[in-house]
Amino acid sequence: MADGADDRRGSAGSVQSVERAVALLEVLARSGASGVTEIADELGVHKSTASRLIGVLESRGLVDQEKERGKYFLGVGILRLAGAAAMRLDISQESAPVCRLLAEETGETANVAVLDGDAAVNIMQARGRAEVSAYNWLGRRTPLHATASGKVLLAALPANVRDGLMTGERERFTRRTVTAPAALRAEIAQVVAAGFAVTREELEEGLSAVAAPVRRFDGTVIGAIGVSGPVYRMGEERLSELAESCTAAGDELSRRMGFGG
Repeated sequence: MADGADDRRGSAGSVQSVERAVALLEVLARSGASGVTEIADELGVHKSTASRLIGVLESRGLVDQEKERGKYFLGVGILRLAGAAAMRLDISQESAPVCRLLAEETGETANVAVLDGDAAVNIMQARGRAEVSAYNWLGRRTPLHATASGKVLLAALPANVRDGLMTGERERFTRRTVTAPAALRAEIAQVVAAGFAVTREELEEGLSAVAAPVRRFDGTVIGAIGVSGPVYRMGEERLSELAESCTAAGDELSRRMGFGG
């Protein structure tokens, strides 16, 4: 009986240590950097206990110390763990509930697109209640320069790659398609500054769209989530509202993909 009681006490102590270690990491994630006293106060433990926890985490590379001020911060080992977890996340799977919610909230067709060479490919779609068209965008490759999702993906590319995709006149699909390289560069700069993209009848007459970026754990843009619908439902005021909705959806999907920014 004594041995069993000791085992239970030992297990309880181990669980408590794990809980405290996780709580310590969460403290550093919130604060950016904290001293031993601050950490101990946050955890409600003695400084010696906090120091022992820090020592274990530091030995695994999960915590590091600022040499000048002596404060502790999250170590590069966290990135290793985050990267391993993020590699298991599939944007097409993670995007399904976010895409459905965006369609429900806006009433428009919601899509998630990823880069495929010089085009955007729609990998997820959900129809909103206001949708009257039976058109299916799923699996369709769309031009980067004439779609909201494409412009988001284009804006996220390294400058040299982006410039290579914007040399020469682009294909014209409607009278409003931006085809001149200089005009397209200016518009992409606006997308970078705003954090979302809007198109008005650039791919098809009567069709407008809004999209925002989706990021993975390291901040790299891996996709775009947006909505599209008829221009008569998407005036300037509505486009601003939809931009907010798409940005919020992009933030949520990015969180699901491991991005903590």
